[in-house]
Amino acid sequence: MKEDIYILAIESSCDETAAAVVKNGREVLSNVIFSQIELHRQYGGVVPEIASRKHIEKINQVIEEALEQACMTLQDVTAIAVTYGPGLVGALLVGVSAAKAISFATGIPLVGVHHIEGHISANYIENKELEPPFLCLVVSGGHTHLVVVKDYGTYEIVGRTRDDAAGEAFDKVARALGLGYPGGPRIDQLSKEGNARAIPFPRAKVEESAYDFSFSGLKSAVLNYLNSCEMKGVEVKRADVAASFQQAVIDVLVGHALEAAENYGYDKFAIAGGVASNSSLRTAFAEECRQRKIRFYYPSAVYCTDNAAMIGAAGYYEYQKGIRSGLDLNAVPNLKLGER
Repeated sequence: MKEDIYILAIESSCDETAAAVVKNGREVLSNVIFSQIELHRQYGGVVPEIASRKHIEKINQVIEEALEQACMTLQDVTAIAVTYGPGLVGALLVGVSAAKAISFATGIPLVGVHHIEGHISANYIENKELEPPFLCLVVSGGHTHLVVVKDYGTYEIVGRTRDDAAGEAFDKVARALGLGYPGGPRIDQLSKEGNARAIPFPRAKVEESAYDFSFSGLKSAVLNYLNSCEMKGVEVKRADVAASFQQAVIDVLVGHALEAAENYGYDKFAIAGGVASNSSLRTAFAEECRQRKIRFYYPSAVYCTDNAAMIGAAGYYEYQKGIRSGLDLNAVPNLKLGER
């Protein structure tokens, strides 16, 4: 009988301090997240120095709680997986340092995990039948990547944003509308009250690359519309602006992603990342995938935003492939997917 593998996972790439215990890559025994959203909301976004200090305060607590909830001790852990990039360098260093310290003190093997690989692997937790190959769209505050998942840990990026990430555009438009931070959930909620076809915002397409994305022009179009209304003394219907902006983003994401799925011949498609929790985006993908007879996968909201369970899932497959990190593992804030 195959011996079970228990991964203690640590995630601290931005403003969530998280730890989890994952069994055999797909069974989450604990998933502890300390969010700093309320702390950063007053600044309208994440302040890196504040995030790093808060990670230092909370990292040991979340690790201890994750082990306690899983009814385990460090002696029961097979390997430690930790996010080492991309992300905020100071924030990453806290998680990496904690993981290295535990590995050094106990001799437990260490596995460095790519943050985007973690988001992709979140789909394995609740979709037990999902296996590579498939196409995955990763949409978050920092990333918009269209990725062919060839095998566990083997990826090809076929599309990416040329400027703003989708989540970044949501945050900037939300700020312009006075909705506060984080912008994505607030625009999603307000959009339910608006007309998504009220304002004809642009849908950008990158000529030389059919699957690349661009959202800076859309963001500028929204800001120009708001400024024009203010100059003319026209009342702004915020719900219509939010709904029309969100629909423009959705149309581009769905169009590019499913065109790629069909052209590459994949009948399995997944989404991941913080923006993947957007209810309208999920609905649009579900309907388009149904019409095109493509199987659609997505994680629960708790596994869309930054969490350690997804790092544990990714770390399991890296561990199975024999990948180990040394105590010289360092934070790599601009780490590219597929690099080690």
